[in-house]
Amino acid sequence: MKKHIFLCVIVLLALFSCKDEMEKTVFIPDEDDPNLPAYTEWGYNSFGAEYERDYFIVSNKIVPCKIVYNNHQLQFSLHGKSYSGRDMTLLFVFPLTIQMSDYKDLVRLDGVKIDLSENDCTVKMMQDHKETTLEVSEGTLHFKRAQILRIDDAVNRTILSGIFDVRFMENGFPATISNGRFDMGITNSVFSGQ
Repeated sequence: MKKHIFLCVIVLLALFSCKDEMEKTVFIPDEDDPNLPAYTEWGYNSFGAEYERDYFIVSNKIVPCKIVYNNHQLQFSLHGKSYSGRDMTLLFVFPLTIQMSDYKDLVRLDGVKIDLSENDCTVKMMQDHKETTLEVSEGTLHFKRAQILRIDDAVNRTILSGIFDVRFMENGFPATISNGRFDMGITNSVFSGQ
């Protein structure tokens, strides 16, 4: 009996530690630019992009992604730091006629490509708690793959993987965020939908 209880405790501890491990960020350096994460589709909770001569990358101390769906509009935000150490958030807001009430519904984004220069799209950048709406001249947010991750036949999370780039005006001069890539494991803890 004691062995049975001991085994149950070990199994529970393993399940809880596995859950904690899946929430962590895994940063695998890109072969061509090790300052950026490699593009993956495994739910590594990682992202990165070049921002002018700096980088905007995931941080282990910040929840990297949050998604809100409300009134046929999706807000997809990436939270991290620039290499210079500044807190930074990139927020993509765009219309979406597909109903999203649960994180599992995000699989409907598979292959969806958003033209960020369209009038009904907004891109905002927050640096050190100062929010700026970008004057986007060109840009794309491409959800290359959206897939459900199952563990022991139970849905665990939706993995969203893709790429992004944005050209915009900053203080009257052209600026770019390029080579952006993301690979997120999304659960209801970071998704809100109606």
